[in-house]
Amino acid sequence: MTLKPILIDASSTANGFTRLLGGPPQSVFMRSGKVVLQPGEAVGKHSTEGKEELIVILDGEGQFLYGDNQSLIFDSNSVLYCPPMTEHNILNTGSTPLQYIYIVSKALQ
Repeated sequence: MTLKPILIDASSTANGFTRLLGGPPQSVFMRSGKVVLQPGEAVGKHSTEGKEELIVILDGEGQFLYGDNQSLIFDSNSVLYCPPMTEHNILNTGSTPLQYIYIVSKALQ
């Protein structure tokens, strides 16, 4: 597989999920997308399974919920790391849309 640099347009402000990077043939393991949540919305509880995840907050504020009732509070320009095998959820706690980009990659162990 021969990979080349690509430019990805992340300007979408549509509610929900927009795929940015879909794995092969665009990348070896990485996948990414942009998520826009309205005030009070959550992405939904899910697990990273065998992947690492990086979450780059572009705009808004919220709460990263994980484990047994643990959480991290974040706002614009924050970056969150989520290790493999971690069940988590993201909640928009602000009064404006929460926009973030997530990047996941297979974790080598």
